[in-house]
Amino acid sequence: MASGEQQVPPWLQEQVSRLQQIQQNLQSIVLQKQHLESERLETERALEVLKKMNDNDAVYKTAGPILVKSTKPSMISELEEKRELANTRLTVLSKQEARLKENLKEAETKIREMIKGPAQSEQPKTDTPK
Repeated sequence: MASGEQQVPPWLQEQVSRLQQIQQNLQSIVLQKQHLESERLETERALEVLKKMNDNDAVYKTAGPILVKSTKPSMISELEEKRELANTRLTVLSKQEARLKENLKEAETKIREMIKGPAQSEQPKTDTPK
């Protein structure tokens, strides 16, 4: 079989490339969401522990490779702000994910239609059962 017999038409290559790009973007969004969800859960756990502590207990936070002394109220405020930011980012990523999934379905449908269209008009014998 010659390699030229199975060439993909440029219009189809373009649509397949678009589909692959959408899939990569979707995968990236899903990974970002997973990472952010993990960070948010870690923040929630830290807040729970912090709120159970006495007000006069020593509290430390990481600053690169060192620990820095802080206060319970400032740490609670900082962690709550971090949690809110994570929730906002998760909302944005969820919307992007939904939009990409919709684009992916549309691209898949378009490719199926493009493949069916020319194949039916150029080679009607391939669709008839023998």
